[in-house]
Amino acid sequence: MESKRDSDHHVMMEESSPKSIQIDPKRARFPYCIVWSPLPVISWFIPFIGHVGICREDGVILDFAGPNFVCVDNFTFGAATRYLQISKEKCSFLPGTSDFNNEDENQDNEYGSDMLTWDEALRKSTQEFQHHHYNIFTCNCHSFVANNLNRLGFRSGGWNVVNLAILFLLEGHWVNKAGIVRSILPFAIVFPLGLILGGSTS
Repeated sequence: MESKRDSDHHVMMEESSPKSIQIDPKRARFPYCIVWSPLPVISWFIPFIGHVGICREDGVILDFAGPNFVCVDNFTFGAATRYLQISKEKCSFLPGTSDFNNEDENQDNEYGSDMLTWDEALRKSTQEFQHHHYNIFTCNCHSFVANNLNRLGFRSGGWNVVNLAILFLLEGHWVNKAGIVRSILPFAIVFPLGLILGGSTS
């Protein structure tokens, strides 16, 4: 009887845990993901450049939107069009992962403390960037997401603006067909138009 109660309790914990939360684009919920959306004008000319954010365990999006401001559950440039779900098994500073268990569990990471949960890592990065000035080249939304991935020890860390952009370009998934159209169509119109106008003036 006691064994059955333990089993039922375990099932309830499983069902209520963040792992059971599914990606839901309609509600803008992307648990354990980094997300991307195109930037007005800039993405029309360079379609792989966009705005990124990182999501909590419950799927809520966090993004560095301006000086001393991290936006919560209101992605700055509209709905996400691409996402990449992060495997917790590849985050070496999360307890319970194989990489974490191979190290001394009392060892601190380079950011000063061992993380207890995914959300704890995101909370600490959010607190840090709430005191950062925004710079489109040196301290931007990509910097914020890279900081989070480094705190989590994702693929051993070392993330920055450049390799994060490459990761998303190579491994990101489209949310839906509408997201593809929204991201690519402006470039598909502007680029040939530029060629036509450029040819007519030469």
